Amino acid sequence: MFWLPLPAVGRIAVRRLRVRRPWGRGLATANMTKGLVLGIYSKDKEDDVPQFTSAGEKFDKLVAGKLREIVNLSGPPVKAGKTRTFYGLHQDFPSVVVVGLGQKTAGVHELENWHEGKENIRAAVAAGCRQLQELELSCVEVDPCGDAQAAAEGAVLGLYEYDELKQKKKTAVTAKLHGSEDQEAWQKGVLFAAGQNLARQLMETPANEMTPTRFAEIIEKKLRGASAKTEVHIRPKSWIEEQEMGSFLSVAKGSDEPPVFLEIHYRGSPKASDPPVVFVGKGITFDSGGISIKASANMDLMRADMGGAATVCSAIVSAAKLNLPINIIGLAPLCENMPSGKANKPGDVVRAKNGKTIQVDNTDAEGRLILADALCYAHTFNPKLIINAATLTGAMDIALGSGATGVFTNSSWLWNKLFEASVETGDRVWRMPLFEHYTRQVIDCQLADVNNIGKYRSAGACTAAAFLKEFVTHPKWAHLDIAGVMTNKDEVPYLRKGMTGRPTRTLIEFLLRFNQNND
Repeated sequence: MFWLPLPAVGRIAVRRLRVRRPWGRGLATANMTKGLVLGIYSKDKEDDVPQFTSAGEKFDKLVAGKLREIVNLSGPPVKAGKTRTFYGLHQDFPSVVVVGLGQKTAGVHELENWHEGKENIRAAVAAGCRQLQELELSCVEVDPCGDAQAAAEGAVLGLYEYDELKQKKKTAVTAKLHGSEDQEAWQKGVLFAAGQNLARQLMETPANEMTPTRFAEIIEKKLRGASAKTEVHIRPKSWIEEQEMGSFLSVAKGSDEPPVFLEIHYRGSPKASDPPVVFVGKGITFDSGGISIKASANMDLMRADMGGAATVCSAIVSAAKLNLPINIIGLAPLCENMPSGKANKPGDVVRAKNGKTIQVDNTDAEGRLILADALCYAHTFNPKLIINAATLTGAMDIALGSGATGVFTNSSWLWNKLFEASVETGDRVWRMPLFEHYTRQVIDCQLADVNNIGKYRSAGACTAAAFLKEFVTHPKWAHLDIAGVMTNKDEVPYLRKGMTGRPTRTLIEFLLRFNQNND
């Protein structure tokens, strides 16, 4: 039988129950706001007994084998990502959730391109924490499940929900590591997940709240709070004009909301002259499509069209918290894309910072217009490499959906580094082609040097990348099209429905590994 929490009963009954309990004290003194998440592995063979994690085994001994007994009585073995909740087992944890971790031997899955064991932990811990949140428990202790970083990521990512503008909120839950070991790994996981949650918050916030100016102010505050080795420049329209960023300005002029060019520096290297890693993020805080206006259905999702800026800035904030000994610069052209009497018109020609002219045949292909100028500016820092991220094309969503970020790069070395980082984080990337075949489709242009859309309807993600390539001369550049991974319905089990903040953790992991490889 399992131990159930009891209603208020007489003194004699409580005394009798005390004798039966292994810890020697009744539930009357229990902390009713605290829960525990423990892991259990799947059976390797049919006749095997499911194995608890080491933390699960210790707890089972603490309660004189009652955990094992009730798990066996409660039904078939707990499947990966599923949960079972038990009550009254221990005074310190009135509610205990056992979560299925899958196979104990799960490692890197060659076809799935991720570490299956880590993903199983993230999904299981997230499910367990949410179960306890539904019980309105404010504190949860989490079994490290053999990988404290993955467990922390599952807990912190799984509990996050954007409810800042709601009066009725879910119970705020604090997740802590169960046991004293692996604290360093746990804290690292919390940091990685908090970075992604910052990006989720920025992306989810309505566009009337998350203006270009407000976005820049939030990042400035977060970055200065992360490290003293930082510098923030919130560049106004006058500076953008001085830089002759005509392509960026052509998009911004359709809105009454003033544009901002956000430039953030993290100077972690002991050598001030050490060339930086430069991240560039698309920062369209709302995309109506402009004169080439979008359909009204789901247009509200375009509040997250600054997902590129959100993910790269959040990754840099996280790198600053990690105190990485490298120099990093983040660039985010921020504006709205709106229809008005001042907006770009189909067929207009604008001039980018590098002097190239662009025929704007579709005003809804605006992300590449603002990135063109930002990429030109990125080269002025003599960077080690350039990575840009953007919710750039619906075609990317059609191609890969939410399975992976599409990566277009001129460097196999850079691709390999991004891929290795993504296997670790479970936030996957997939290489896409940068063929001359696609370049020809954007430079065959009637009025200007390059067209902002391809000649044909096919391969829209590839022609968009080919367009950006026209503004890049650096031999180590990667373009991450994150349009497909912008939102989550139920595909990633440890993320709730809404904006994902992907691939922030992969970018953080990339920076961490880049630093280690540079030592």
